[in-house]
Amino acid sequence: MIRSAWQALGVWLVAMAIGVVLLLNTRFSADVSFFLPSRPTAEQAVMVDQLREGAVSRLLMMSIQGGDAQQRADASRALRAALARNEAFATVQNGEADAVDAARDFLLEHRYLLSNAVTPERFGVEGLRNAVNTSIDLLSSSAGMLFKPFLARDPTGELVELVAGLGAGVQPNEVEGVWASRDGERAMLLLQTHALGSDTDGQSAAVDLIRNAFEQVRSQPGLDALSMEMSGPGLFAVRARATIQEEVTRLSIMSSVILAILLGFVYRRGRLLLLTLVPVLSGTLAAIVTVGLVHGTVFGITVGFGAALIGEAVDYAIYYFVQSGRMGVGSWREQYWPTIRLGVLTSLLGFGALLFSGFPGLAQLGLYAITGVLTAALVTRYLLPHLAGPGVHLHDGARQGRLLRPLVDRAGIFRWPLLVAVLVAGVYLAQNRNELWYPNLSALSTVTQAEGELDARLRGDLGAPDARYMAVITAPDRESALQAAERAGAPLRGLVEAGRIGGFDTPARFLPSEAKQNARRASLPTPEELDARLRVALADAPISADRLQPFLDDVRAARASANLTRQDLDGTGLGLAVDALLLQRPQGWSVLLPLRPAPDTDIPVEEVRAALAGSGAIFVDLKGEFDTLYGDYINEAIVLSLAGFAAIVVVLGFVLRSPRRLLGVMLPLVMAVMLVVAGLHFSGVRLHLLHLVGLLLTVAVGSNYSLFFDRLALGETLDDETLLSIGVASTTTAIGFGVLAWSSVPVLHALGVTVGPGAVLALVLSAAFAVRKPAP
Repeated sequence: MIRSAWQALGVWLVAMAIGVVLLLNTRFSADVSFFLPSRPTAEQAVMVDQLREGAVSRLLMMSIQGGDAQQRADASRALRAALARNEAFATVQNGEADAVDAARDFLLEHRYLLSNAVTPERFGVEGLRNAVNTSIDLLSSSAGMLFKPFLARDPTGELVELVAGLGAGVQPNEVEGVWASRDGERAMLLLQTHALGSDTDGQSAAVDLIRNAFEQVRSQPGLDALSMEMSGPGLFAVRARATIQEEVTRLSIMSSVILAILLGFVYRRGRLLLLTLVPVLSGTLAAIVTVGLVHGTVFGITVGFGAALIGEAVDYAIYYFVQSGRMGVGSWREQYWPTIRLGVLTSLLGFGALLFSGFPGLAQLGLYAITGVLTAALVTRYLLPHLAGPGVHLHDGARQGRLLRPLVDRAGIFRWPLLVAVLVAGVYLAQNRNELWYPNLSALSTVTQAEGELDARLRGDLGAPDARYMAVITAPDRESALQAAERAGAPLRGLVEAGRIGGFDTPARFLPSEAKQNARRASLPTPEELDARLRVALADAPISADRLQPFLDDVRAARASANLTRQDLDGTGLGLAVDALLLQRPQGWSVLLPLRPAPDTDIPVEEVRAALAGSGAIFVDLKGEFDTLYGDYINEAIVLSLAGFAAIVVVLGFVLRSPRRLLGVMLPLVMAVMLVVAGLHFSGVRLHLLHLVGLLLTVAVGSNYSLFFDRLALGETLDDETLLSIGVASTTTAIGFGVLAWSSVPVLHALGVTVGPGAVLALVLSAAFAVRKPAP
């Protein structure tokens, strides 16, 4: 027997060592992929790309407050100078004039290849007369004074339109030469990282760089009174990861300590406590490694769920050590293992339904639970007896279990009060059935209300895009993509001119297609033709054609110039705008055309769809896609939960072969679910996706307890050791999941407030409604 124990220990240690090696090579993540579909539609694919790689996902917004306006402006300039040199940032903007000079000079030089107004009609006599008169009229305005130095080179005003495109949309306020908040009390900066939004490590490094650079700026004389605030998707991801890591660690320690105290009180033997860890550690390690191998990445929330699963994994060791005390291993396997095995099977069926979810987070939870529970059960059945050896069991289990005997014997008196409670819960749920569910995916977000309000304020001060609405185009190559963007841009400009939308962005604004550039170049007349037309057009104008020789020289140069390429945009800041909207994918190219609503209105969705019809562009409402996605998840989870429940009923019906016994097993579980849902809603909680998962887990876990009480229907008695094992197992499960109720992560919190009380109710109801065989 000793040799067998050492062999078993050796096998287990080798398996654990292999698992640890695999664990060290497992990738963990806390990004938004947990909430994203694994098989997205075309519209959802756009949403996924934007969350992971889109320009908006790489934006970080900053405000500097305290001190006076000059101090804030000095700090803003110093911070921009420090960060702009760092390769972690694609761009750092604070409104300084020199930041747009390079872009303006580029636009001026290449204006005839970039301007939508460049057509043959533009350079006819009438077109020249109208364009020059418009430019002269513009000079009388405050904005026109900025373009007066360029009048001789650009009398047709191409630069005016192009520069306006640089600042499309709402522009920040300006104080002391830098961007400021609407009330002028904060200096504002907008940064874009090179790291993708899904690269949490890169975003974390960028956030740290900003904070360190600001502290260095504050150390300068007179700037120590300043402080900063920051927001953005990258910062949210960094905070979410830190929160999940911190809470998983904290809750795991809390759960382990409480369970250790409980089991120490029950076992009163250190060796039993250590041996109980064997199936727990085995199940946890196997679950993480399996999820990592199958999915490539293990989500932090999945690990947090695993911390709760400790409560169920420890149940099997409890059953063995408590129940095998008087009868020995062989008799325990013969008498109790079939019941435990059936309970394991029902748990696997419940968790297994999640494997078919298109929601990667749910699929991971399902695989983790199946692997962990199955491994823990098998280790208990086949390995733990060898490791423990003969005689290693709970010696006073009968004495402790005897304390529970009166509660079980009298549990039947609570049937009617519990039936009344369930009836009231059913009526309450029926009356509030339309208010049970939280309507959108924000319920699962770790962003606090204060963080959301700060983000909205900074976004409003900066006029940062929210990119809710956009048109999306796919094409096999860059040229086709740009031509498609130009075709889609034509009807969108019509909506802008009609005031139906506020504007839109397109990569073709700063990088037209080769075909468009060639057409615009062909629209330019020869310098001789242009000079002749210009003299006719300006015959009665306040400006002489003789003063416009720079204009003729620039047109001559444009006629001889080469087409613009993406490389020509480097160093101007315009390349970043193009790269954010023109994306190369493994299957081709994608173009994004973000739309801005007109002031005080929303985007007219149906008008935009109609305008884009036939252009090859898909209109996407990202918020609408999120809401649709969440609704799809809820519907799918309901179907999967019902499928898991049905599978449990079918298997139990086949094994029990008695409708009466099947009703005795399932009725307490259904009643527990109703009481949990009613209790949550009555306390002000609206259910979301993970509450539904928690209800499925309640059924899967609770079936273990109801199956033990089903033995009474066969005329068997539950001895004191069995009562103790059921009571302790239920308590450990309730603790394992219940500690999650103290989590600030909504996903974990939902599981805690659902499964924790659900496990206790399942035990109480199973005892109260157990079918007892009449005495002969």
